[in-house]
Amino acid sequence: MLEEEASLREVHASVSVVGKKGFWKKLFSFLGPAYLISVGYMDPGNWATDIAGGSKFGYSLIWVLILSNLIALLLQSLSARLGLVQGLDLAQASRANYPKQVNIALWLLAEIAIAACDLAEVLGMAIGLQLLFGIPLLYGVVLTVLDTFLLLFLMKQGMRKMEAFILALIAIIGIAFLIQVFLAKPQMNDLLKGLIPSIQGKEALYISIGIIGATVMPHNLYLHSSLVQTREIKRSQEGIRSAIRFNFLDTFIALNLALLVNIAILVLAAAAFYSHGLFGVAEIQDAHKLLAPILGHSIAPIIFAIALIAAGQSSTLTGTLSGQIVMEGYLNLRIQPWLRRIITRLLAIIPAFLVIWISGESETGSLLIFSQVILCLQLGFAIIPLIHLVSDKKKMGVFVIPPWVKTLAWASAALILLLNADLVYEFEAGWIAKSSHRLLLQFTLLPVTAAIACFLLYLTFSPLLKKFGKSRHTELHEAHEELVISGAKHYRKIAITVDFGNMDSEAISNAVSQGGKEAHYLLIHVVETAGAILFEHEISDKETANDRKKLKEYADAMQEQGYITTTELGFGSPKTCIPKIVNAFEADLLVMAAHGHQGLKDVIFGTTLDAVRHAVKIPVLIVTK
Repeated sequence: MLEEEASLREVHASVSVVGKKGFWKKLFSFLGPAYLISVGYMDPGNWATDIAGGSKFGYSLIWVLILSNLIALLLQSLSARLGLVQGLDLAQASRANYPKQVNIALWLLAEIAIAACDLAEVLGMAIGLQLLFGIPLLYGVVLTVLDTFLLLFLMKQGMRKMEAFILALIAIIGIAFLIQVFLAKPQMNDLLKGLIPSIQGKEALYISIGIIGATVMPHNLYLHSSLVQTREIKRSQEGIRSAIRFNFLDTFIALNLALLVNIAILVLAAAAFYSHGLFGVAEIQDAHKLLAPILGHSIAPIIFAIALIAAGQSSTLTGTLSGQIVMEGYLNLRIQPWLRRIITRLLAIIPAFLVIWISGESETGSLLIFSQVILCLQLGFAIIPLIHLVSDKKKMGVFVIPPWVKTLAWASAALILLLNADLVYEFEAGWIAKSSHRLLLQFTLLPVTAAIACFLLYLTFSPLLKKFGKSRHTELHEAHEELVISGAKHYRKIAITVDFGNMDSEAISNAVSQGGKEAHYLLIHVVETAGAILFEHEISDKETANDRKKLKEYADAMQEQGYITTTELGFGSPKTCIPKIVNAFEADLLVMAAHGHQGLKDVIFGTTLDAVRHAVKIPVLIVTK
């Protein structure tokens, strides 16, 4: 029944919620995924847009924050519903429904959004280090590559510990801004007026779009649809319905806490800067310098810097996981987590380094806001497929979204797209009017804009096309050959690793030639997604179910021919997982098939054979063609 590979299979279904009795115990077991999502709603990019909005327009853009949060709550709940019902993340579900060329385009756009998000984290972390320790911004940008190791360490500790770490960072951010808002003493009457919708000119529109882009982030839609699958739930109608309900509560609590933090940042900027006539404070560094003399407390800038580092670090972790999800989901490509992390970080460091090197530190605020506008421009390419997927009656069954939810979702998408269209028009018209190379810009900008518009139209109306929604074979493994088994007895307990590729028959045939029909065979397969790394055996997405099903098919085929066979599904890194399973089985022979790549591919995909060979104390038979 389940044909798709698990999303983040390292941690898939690694947190069990089955058997939890009572509302509060159930709620606690579901709490977590939305908090990882919420850090993206209070990252340095949000700081930049909130500070700029508060200092330039006072409290008047608070309504934009609230509207953005409502849209985010709606879209994140749809993302969670997709993951819970279909057992697929947004990238996997898109790959199953759209043609290959469309998925490649969607992947590229998702990567641009993730790079823009990580750019904000890089700048925020570097600015925080500069404010606290006086490290030059250029050096701080380079130092941010070191947080790669923190992510890898946390992923090895398991999902619950990672969630606890993120919650601690969120608490630091929240407490820091509560203290600063208390010190700023905002005017409540003016604050309440900010709830009334109004836009004061083009600059306010630009910042408003930046706020929406910083709040409703494309990569969070991919991430949430995957993280909800870290909970092991009953796959019954009632079990899924309960999971949807509790995940909505998780999302509601987490996103509203993030909203309070964002309102606190904007209110702080309005009370500390706008109220004192400082309308041009758009740089985070300027905000830090002015807090002490305006608020009259030297501790305020220190708290501000600590919160900024916490925000940048927490958002970095979730951005990296999102990168892994979109690459695996769209391209069917899985690479080493550390390499994926470094690639993501370098894509953010290079533009940040060049801008600071060429234009100086004064441009970091503009760069931060620009990164959030890019995120907003990418939103349509994630939102439109998401709405179509959760509206598909064939795939969602009784959990298809009701008409009123669909109407709200399309209204949110339309609002975002219209704001984006207005922004693009204003900027392109301005660039063309001011440029001395008008024809060149017209022949480059306009065709690109038209192509993007056509692509959005295609995504919007694709359900009317026959190709959309047809189930596609999207397994990550190659089609496996029919097993051909032969051999004689030599060993008593033999472990065999399989990857559902065309080398499995060779590996199993070589194994049975060493043990015959009197030996006990253990078939091992390791699920390697980011989800499995975090949640291990508790994950229960489609990939895990599919791998378990394939493993059983192999075992049944061997048992039919008289071989004593059992199976073991591992989770995480094969280098550490396979030796543990082999040692627990007390095998006296391990049979592995060579992966067939060398050199650079070993760096990218890893060298499992060597690592496993050195970690076991029994003979290892490596099978090659």
